[in-house]
Amino acid sequence: MQLPNTFKTPSFVQKLHWIADPVNYMEKAAQKYPDLFTAFVVGFGDTTVFVQHPQALQEILTNDRKRFAALSEPNRFLRPSIGDNSVITLEGDRHKQRRQILMPPFHGERMQAYSHLIPKLTEQIFSQLPQNSPFLAHTVTQKISLEVILQVVLGLSEGKRYQQLKQPLIEITNMFQSSIVSAFMYFPFLQKDLGFLTPWGKFLRLRQQIDELLYAEIAERREKPNAERIDILSLLMSAKDEEGQSMTDQELRDEMMTLLLAGHETTATAIAWGLYWIHHQPEVREKLIKELNSLGNSPEPMSIVRLPYLTAVCNETLRIYPIGMITFPRIVQEHTELLGHQLEPGTVVIGCIYLLHQREDLYPNHKQFKPERFLERQFSPYEFMPFGGGVRRCVGDALAPFEMKLALATIMSRYQLELIDNRPEQPQRRGTTLAPKNGVKMRLCGDVGKKVSDSQKNFTASTF
Repeated sequence: MQLPNTFKTPSFVQKLHWIADPVNYMEKAAQKYPDLFTAFVVGFGDTTVFVQHPQALQEILTNDRKRFAALSEPNRFLRPSIGDNSVITLEGDRHKQRRQILMPPFHGERMQAYSHLIPKLTEQIFSQLPQNSPFLAHTVTQKISLEVILQVVLGLSEGKRYQQLKQPLIEITNMFQSSIVSAFMYFPFLQKDLGFLTPWGKFLRLRQQIDELLYAEIAERREKPNAERIDILSLLMSAKDEEGQSMTDQELRDEMMTLLLAGHETTATAIAWGLYWIHHQPEVREKLIKELNSLGNSPEPMSIVRLPYLTAVCNETLRIYPIGMITFPRIVQEHTELLGHQLEPGTVVIGCIYLLHQREDLYPNHKQFKPERFLERQFSPYEFMPFGGGVRRCVGDALAPFEMKLALATIMSRYQLELIDNRPEQPQRRGTTLAPKNGVKMRLCGDVGKKVSDSQKNFTASTF
């Protein structure tokens, strides 16, 4: 099979490079081939064509069942975590039906129901931080995101099961801090259960703990249904597909694991990056505070999420270091031409979100954090796509920025923070995400609430 823009570097070396330092791998490749290249990476088959040209991405993502078909098989490395019945691992009609069931809880009136909960949880977590003491913003935002996930997705805010779920979820997420430990997800020969002290053994035992708690919660809900509950688990349990069938316990478990693991870490990382950039560039912080204050003393949360500069800050955060580096894979169905290159049937192609967002022709001075980009220009869904695109677009594409905006607005209007490490934060692989390498080291300045302006205090008190 003739593949476009290949490299002479041995495939195994490329695979190790991809696991250890994906940003460096992608940037080096794009220096030679700025629009698309053939990559030898793990997780998506032996060879994969990475595409980062917006026109080509549009062709790929809008021809899912003609020239390019959505493909879940290369996502098999995720199956040990999320199972075989997750929307991520389903294909064809089953995938379409599942998305139809999953989408309603993440949009419309349901979002408004969550709008007061997110600021409340953010305030609770930040109020526990000691004054003038260093903390890692990423660790704190993980706590916020975990609470949001537990309450919004599972509807748990107290009780024994709520407490029991928190620790294994934190531990299984933290296992992916190291790119070396993450390798066991990509290489099956490393998936050996040699006891709790080994990565795979620990992973299996944590997964079992979480599974037992999730199945117990599902069983209890089936025994005692409550039509007034609005958490996502309850909504999914009551939903039916086109044939009138409800989701099985296994299907519910797999979707819950997908939302718990993917939704928790990705949003926490996005908020941490947002805090970093806002405080790394004082002029951004000043503009944001001014906009928040412009809402007056009693703004509604839904007014906050519509703020243009806050939206631009969040978009630029998701642009410069997108949480998801790539789209879900597609497979070529018939002989086709893409940007002048011939692709044969069976070729796997992936949209490279990170390199798309780093294109100088779309984002001049692309290494600079500049929210104004999103006020000066409207980008197409194939120029800015932090949540992927097409039929595989992330189902949490509305909830994630919604949570991000409300959490950042709460923090910025209630606390004065500062960075305590002058070194620029660098992105580092954390599972499938790009997280800040040093965790964003910060501290609270003075007593909580005492050094913020009166207008900021009024904003917080009246809103949240």
